[in-house]
Amino acid sequence: MVESTHLSLHVPEPAVRPGGQPDFSNVKIARAGTVPRPEVDAAPEDIRDLAYSIIRVLNRDGEAVGPWAGLLSDDDLLSGLRNMMRLRAFDTRMLMAQRQGKTSFYMQHLGEEAVSSAFRKALQKGDMNFPTYRQAGLLIADDYPMVEMMNQIYSNEADPLRGRQLPIMYSSKDHGFFTISGNLATQYVQAVGWAMASAIKNDSRIAAAWIGDGSTAESDFHSALVFASTYRAPVVLNVVNNQWAISTFQGIARGGSGTFAARGLGFGIPALRVDGNDYLAVYAVARWAAERARRNLGPTLIEYVTYRVGAHSTSDDPSAYRPKTESEAWPLGDPVLRLKKHLIVRGAWSEERHVQAEAEIMDEVISAQRQAEEHGTLHDGGKPSVRDIFEGVYAEMPPHLRRQRQKAGY
Repeated sequence: MVESTHLSLHVPEPAVRPGGQPDFSNVKIARAGTVPRPEVDAAPEDIRDLAYSIIRVLNRDGEAVGPWAGLLSDDDLLSGLRNMMRLRAFDTRMLMAQRQGKTSFYMQHLGEEAVSSAFRKALQKGDMNFPTYRQAGLLIADDYPMVEMMNQIYSNEADPLRGRQLPIMYSSKDHGFFTISGNLATQYVQAVGWAMASAIKNDSRIAAAWIGDGSTAESDFHSALVFASTYRAPVVLNVVNNQWAISTFQGIARGGSGTFAARGLGFGIPALRVDGNDYLAVYAVARWAAERARRNLGPTLIEYVTYRVGAHSTSDDPSAYRPKTESEAWPLGDPVLRLKKHLIVRGAWSEERHVQAEAEIMDEVISAQRQAEEHGTLHDGGKPSVRDIFEGVYAEMPPHLRRQRQKAGY
């Protein structure tokens, strides 16, 4: 008879705690240009290794190398650099506005600008993103007006969502940006459903689902993978692994799978990992996956390996759970500085022009902020009408809501 033992659980622990020495020895980084680029119609079982490596284009010298390089012109790259700089300046001003009490809440993108900014350039008009709260770069890169974004953050009289969404939870059908949900992971199943509907209608538009590393522990993530793989939905399934959820390191959600990309393998979905701080690599992988979806070859799961430099939100204090110097030790660097270096190496940019562009972009953002604040902020100026509470929910307002609106004086 086997002697019984006391059972125990394994609780993953981060490599280092506050006050310790930052340690990213667990992040295995392939040399730039060494990860192969398979044919778009490659079978998932033939490219399993891509779920465990990291696709990189920019090397340490700022050069674009390897089979994933050469897809973007200098003008494309300069536009990408400006979009990332614009998003960073936007973050700076809106974070300051929150500290000044002009809005209740904000979430910045510091260190992750390349992921959404580059991905948007691989899509076409009419494609639909189902984002989380950290993909505002999808809007910035599609020339959505910053004034409108700020109006939404301030919940003022010009807020396109009429004060009915938490700040930074934007929505724009025209720009392929589905309404952000505060309930984590719901957008994953919605994206797959939207993609399936597009295919059922014999349309040409694809969908993109977005999720953070922590939210992959939600059941909606796995449900979406079941439907996407079963019906070969034309969808790109994005996982932004920025190493941290609000206060929990990514190992808790990842479990024993090794990588988040590897989660796709069990569903028969092609899975790739990419350097999320490499604008060129992000674009190349996104374009590969988008083409696969458009050719009726089914979904692709992409893990973006990046790092959240700032706090999770203005309600978070990261110094309580990670070393203050950890971001400085992140081995994949800063996406803005890396693209800037590449363009300088190519002779298409310079330090002087970069400094000038920073000033120009900050002026642009401040000008947009002034325009938005003319319509009001959280505590000052114009507000949406109470009547808006009752609008935009039903095609035909039911009697009980009409009565409530009348009692409210509207």
